[in-house]
Parts: sequence; C-alpha cells; structure tokens
Amino acid sequence: MPTIVVQGQARRESDQPRDLNHQFQSAVDHYHAGQLTAAASELQALLPQAPKSFEVHELLGLIYAAQSQDGKAVDQLQIAARLQPRSGAAHTNLAAALVRTGQTGLAEAEFHKALDLEPQSYDANHDLGEFYIQAKQIALALPLLETAQKINPASYNNGYDLALALFMTGRPADARPILQTLEQQHDTGELHNLLGQIDEKDGKFIDAANEFKTAANLDPSEDNLFVWGSELLLHRTYDPAVAVFQAAAQRYPDSPRLRTGLGMALYSQGKYDDAVKSLLTAADLDPTDPRCYIFLSKAYLSSPNQAEDVIQRFRRYARLQPNNALAQYYYAVSLWKGKRAEESAVDFQTVEELLQKSIALDSSLAETHLQLGILYADHREYAKALPEYQLALTLSPNLADAHYRLAQYYVHAGEKDRAQQEFDTFQKLKSEHQAAVDKERAEVEQFVYSAKPTSSAKP
Repeated sequence: MPTIVVQGQARRESDQPRDLNHQFQSAVDHYHAGQLTAAASELQALLPQAPKSFEVHELLGLIYAAQSQDGKAVDQLQIAARLQPRSGAAHTNLAAALVRTGQTGLAEAEFHKALDLEPQSYDANHDLGEFYIQAKQIALALPLLETAQKINPASYNNGYDLALALFMTGRPADARPILQTLEQQHDTGELHNLLGQIDEKDGKFIDAANEFKTAANLDPSEDNLFVWGSELLLHRTYDPAVAVFQAAAQRYPDSPRLRTGLGMALYSQGKYDDAVKSLLTAADLDPTDPRCYIFLSKAYLSSPNQAEDVIQRFRRYARLQPNNALAQYYYAVSLWKGKRAEESAVDFQTVEELLQKSIALDSSLAETHLQLGILYADHREYAKALPEYQLALTLSPNLADAHYRLAQYYVHAGEKDRAQQEFDTFQKLKSEHQAAVDKERAEVEQFVYSAKPTSSAKP
C-alpha cells in the first residue's frame, strides 16, 4: 500500500502516518466497492494533512471522473501529474479527463507525455491511437495502434481499433484477418458489422448482408438493425428489408430513421398506404429531419386517401424550415396534387407563391421549375410556362416529364416538328427508364449513408 506523505509537525510516535494510511485504504476499499461518495469524503478529509500525496489526489480525481464531475477531476489529476511528472499513468488519467471537458489540445499533449515516458507501453500507444481514432485523425492513429498490436496482439480493444483504422485508410484486406482472429476469441456484433462493411466495399453483397444479420442477432441495437435493414433495401431485397425494419421499429418505436426505412421498403413493395403511415410517423418523431419528406412526397401521390394528413405534415415542415427550398416545394405540391380530385378546393395562388418562394431560395431545383410550368399551363398561361420548362431541362436534361410538357407546349403553339422532337426524347427516356431508376437509387443511397452510424472506435 502506498505511504501517505504527511505535512506539519511530526508526532513522537508513528501513529499519525499509520492512521492516515488506514484512512486512505478505507477510501480505496469504498472506491472499489462503488461507494464513491464515502470514498470522496474520506479523501477530502485527508487532503489538509497530506496536500502533496500523489495517491490522494489521483484517487480523488478518478472518483470525480466516475461521478462526472469533470472539472474537479481535471483539477485533482493535474496536481497528481505535477507531483509525479514521470508517471505515464498520471498523464494518461489527466488526458482522459481533459477529453471529457472538451480540452482536446491539452489532452493530446498529455497523451504524448505518457508515450514519451513509456514508448514501449501498450497502454501509452493504444490510448493515444484511440484518441486519434475518436478525433478522426486516422493516419496518426494507425502507427500507434500497430505498435500496440505488436506489444499485445491478444488485445481485443486495440485489435478492433486497428482493423477499423486499416479499413478507413483503404486497407480492408489487412483489416479482415485481424477481425477474424478476434472473432475466435470474442465474437461481437461490432466485429461482424465491420466485416460487413469490408464485404460491402469488396462488392460481396450477400456476404455483407449475412455479416450485418449476425451483428444484429448478437447485438440487436438500433444501429445494427438499421444497418442490416438498409443493406437489404440498398440491394432491393424488399421483403426481408420490410421484415427487418418492422421488427426494428417495434423494438425502437421512437426511431425516425427506422420508420423512414420501413416506409421506403413498403413503398418499393407497392404498399403505398402502409408506406405513407410509416413516413408520417417518422415525420412526427422528428419534424425537422428532411430525410423522410422526399419519400413521403412520392408515396402520398399513390395514396390519396391520406392527403390531409400528408398536407398537415408538409405545412408544419414548411413553417419549421422557412428558408428551406425543398420544404416550400413539398408543401406546394402536397396542396396541389393532394387535392386534385377536388380541384375546386385547391388554392392555386398559394401553390404558385410557394413554388416561387422555393425558386427564390434555390433556383437550381429542376422539379420546382417543372411544376411551376405545369401550374401555369393548367391555367393556360403558356407564355409563362415555356421558360420554366426550359429552365428545368437546362438543370436536368434527362427529366422526362419536362420533355413531355415542352412537347405539349409546342403542339399548342403549332410547332409540330419541335413537338415531335420533344415527344421522341420523352419516349426514349421512358423506354430506357434508367434516369428515373438511377435517381431513385441515388435517393435511397443518400438516405442510407446519411443515417448510418459513423464508424468509430470503442469508447
């Protein structure tokens, strides 16, 4: 047991140091028993008599850290590091506390001090490497983790971090054997998740789906279930994707991304009513998340029975995001298309104003120009429709509906040759069908990759 350094006038007998050491050991026992308040009280009582005790300051700092009193933890651990500046552990403990208070620059310096003192230490190399992993400075993390791996190749934490760093620096082939070795000693969901990402990178989509499935079975976290369902969705295995997202949404009913994923899978199956219901739930769970609205804008056109509910959500979104061009566009189209069966109920002036506001906020949205042109044409304002169609095609030359509408304009204008040219382009695009497919695939990928958890090291 460490000896407590006592300040002040010494007694004739040796009872005082013995008593202090007994009190310190009692605090240690309380700490290990999880009785942090009792341990802290005993150490605070010791401080006036042992103000230069490294052990007292260090343990008190660790207790404050465990109690999430991070400012107090930093104060105590700084004193401990000053008292024993040659202790690598002291600098490491201080660095960890500094990270929790957001002082990453100071934390990095302390991790380096620990490594300078103990360059062959597994902990010093691994801790600084993991710090760089968390800071997304993978190139700096890699050599440190490789050194730690040589020192202790059996370490799960370092092995996982190293495999992650190798994957993120474009070396998946080097990461795979490390993960497979770790799997033999400690089979976890995160290992299979990373193996799935490697398989996905290698184009082994079936293997990737199987790894993500295993990860979700071992650890049915929201992240793992979302990744599994998303992999199935990306590769158009819609029935299994629906099953995964349905089970995941039941387990995590407050997750907007799971509800959005389920809505997308149901829409892809042609189950539009159910898709709209799921996407409406996603919108209610997080009204400002833009990802569900793009798919809701598609699904409700095939599910007119829920038009009022959809309009309500788009109205709320437009009001929450007044400077968002897409929010204004979605609201405009929902007011207009959602009530087409009862055209007299549509406020066309409001629709026009919303479309114009969307263009004012972002003039690069081809669909907004197209819809504004269609609105003008429906009201026989053909001269105003023409430039909107032309702008739409300038922004998106493969927008099939814009070619069709432009052809109609030329028919009305009596320009048969130009009309036929536009009809021919429309038919070609529709027969190829590739532009629409590519666009839908890109939208699905954008949602999946924006909603997937970012790979990171173990905390």
